[in-house]
Amino acid sequence: MNHHEMLLLKLGEVVLKGLNRRTFEDKLVNNVRRRLRKCGSFQVYVRQSTIYVEPQRDDCDMEAALTAARQVFGIVSVVRAVPCEKTVEAIAATAREYLAGEFARARTFKVESRRADKSFPMNSIQISQAVGGDLADAFPGVAVDVHNPDLTVHVEIREKFAYVHGPALSGAGGLPVGTGGHAVSLLSGGLDSPVSSWMMARRGVQLEMVHFVSPPYTSQQAQDKVLELARLLTAYCGTMVVHIVPFTEIQEEIRRKCPEEFFTLIMRRFMMRISQAIARRAGAHALVTGESLGQVASQTMLALGVTEDVVSLPVLRPLIGMDKVEIIRIAREIGTYDTSILPYEDCCTVFTPRHPAIRPQVEDVRAAEAALDVEALVAKALEGEQWVRVKS
Repeated sequence: MNHHEMLLLKLGEVVLKGLNRRTFEDKLVNNVRRRLRKCGSFQVYVRQSTIYVEPQRDDCDMEAALTAARQVFGIVSVVRAVPCEKTVEAIAATAREYLAGEFARARTFKVESRRADKSFPMNSIQISQAVGGDLADAFPGVAVDVHNPDLTVHVEIREKFAYVHGPALSGAGGLPVGTGGHAVSLLSGGLDSPVSSWMMARRGVQLEMVHFVSPPYTSQQAQDKVLELARLLTAYCGTMVVHIVPFTEIQEEIRRKCPEEFFTLIMRRFMMRISQAIARRAGAHALVTGESLGQVASQTMLALGVTEDVVSLPVLRPLIGMDKVEIIRIAREIGTYDTSILPYEDCCTVFTPRHPAIRPQVEDVRAAEAALDVEALVAKALEGEQWVRVKS
């Protein structure tokens, strides 16, 4: 009777994907397999909108597997379950044993059944009544309440076994990484860009990162901080490449030859050009930034227009309508907040103009930029590019 505990992962939006559904499911199963590899040996397969994760040996780390599964995009909820024979007696006995701790804490309970195997002789209401009666006898101190119970005992009748599980835990939702195309995300050391990267990965986008460094104005710690942010994101995004691009010469040239009010805008235009070049080489089809409308002078509508003027790839800005409070809440949830607030300077803060242009016109910025040899500066920065492969 004593079957081992396993995980059931419920699929989210993938279920709606019509003819592409198989592709999405295959991708998702592969992502789950890859993510669980470090937790032990598991068999992972999909049936009827559920991914089954069965430990193959006793030394599998179920806690770690549960945590990892909850971070896989495409999974909407995760439950720990125990399989048993498909009889009312076996189901009730399994629930008594497996959920004893839950029953000790509850005052009321109900049984909810699903019959995926339609050849099973009882319907779901009959199963719930029979198992519920048995459990009510076993736990006389816990009353049945079908409307608002403390504990819901879930019973699923499937092809080979019945499964008993307690409360579901929320998963990461979204779409499996790798189904939404490939993009390059601009990663600074701030709060916003890790959150915007996470949000695009959650739409199935495979990411590469670009980070700009300006030694001696920016420190090694600032670079390490960004690589740590990328490492934290790999829990959701998988292994990632971070392109590190030297930016000192461009910033010094801008400071020497351009009006101060346009420093930030011209700097951001260079970042976009370089990121687009990296994206083209990587076969990526969009850029991702952490910009939020009106958050700073370079994120007004006019300023965004000036920045975007130099690229032809779509620029995805998932935070565009969010305020700081929401962004901070997500940063805390996904675990990037504490690293983001470490106080190292990044290259955006080194050359901040005292009075940035409030209503920049594209023509004026282009004219100011004409003092620079744009192509040569971009080419030189790309020559100095290094990349780091970040694993979880």
